[in-house]
Amino acid sequence: MNGTTPGIQIIAPFTAALDWMKMVLFAPFDFVKWLTIAFAAFLAGNINSNFRFGRFWNAGDWKYSFRRNGEMPWDWDFTPWLIALVAAIVLFVIILSVVWAWVSSRGRFMFTDCVVKNRGAIAEPWHEFRREGNSYFLFILAVAFCTFVIVAIFAAMLWLLFAGRNGDHASWGGAPVIVCIIVFALFWLVFSLLFALISQFMVPVMYRRRCLAREAFVDVAKLILANPGPFILFTLFSVVLFIAVAVIGSIVACLTCCIGGLPYISTVILLPAIVWLAAYKLLFIRQFGDAYDVWATVAAPAAAVEPLPPPAS
Repeated sequence: MNGTTPGIQIIAPFTAALDWMKMVLFAPFDFVKWLTIAFAAFLAGNINSNFRFGRFWNAGDWKYSFRRNGEMPWDWDFTPWLIALVAAIVLFVIILSVVWAWVSSRGRFMFTDCVVKNRGAIAEPWHEFRREGNSYFLFILAVAFCTFVIVAIFAAMLWLLFAGRNGDHASWGGAPVIVCIIVFALFWLVFSLLFALISQFMVPVMYRRRCLAREAFVDVAKLILANPGPFILFTLFSVVLFIAVAVIGSIVACLTCCIGGLPYISTVILLPAIVWLAAYKLLFIRQFGDAYDVWATVAAPAAAVEPLPPPAS
């Protein structure tokens, strides 16, 4: 199965990634190395938690209370201490999210380094890729801020166009509002998929060239626009693989009474699949030339032959 660009394959890197995963995790098997790579994967954001907060926030009961008492959230009279508490919780969540985004940005390079160099290391890649990790974090932070601004502007426009002009909350249920929301949702879906595709290949490019996030973003965007066929096929294939891993993770969580769904524990259990998919991404983009080959400056391990397809000429 090949992409529309000659020499770019979809399945071959996947089978090669399986061989690489076996060598990294099982040739030979080292439990300490396994846990170390799993920790790097955890920091990189490879978390499979099956817990939900539905038990603590039952939306159905609240809706029933609203309808029964004729009250809606905008009619509530909040006390000052409750407002302060909510504000403090929101602020804490924002700070925690920003800190985790910073750690995760550095963790992406740590996990990539573990996969590429076939080792379990935390401290060395944490310091080695400090510049690239911080650049990626600032880039993600800027995108998140722009996302918030765009959503806020869209919500304000809807309010001014439909609800704000007559103060009638019922007008929010009209057909024009629904059409606007659907159009915006479709646009946002396409944008999110494209950005997710670009961002996941930014780390390999930054790892290979030791460049900053802006340069990597522009380069990857140009590469995708110049080769849409292979990247579309890669995305569709990756979605199928992601669903398969999610199903396996859910089954494991159920069989272990949700213990297997805990953060880090799930990463340890699903590490072969996580490393496999990470290697697949690296091997796929490697086909576009030396500038995208994360193994270009890394000697192949002496214990095994490097199971990598050659880059496209």
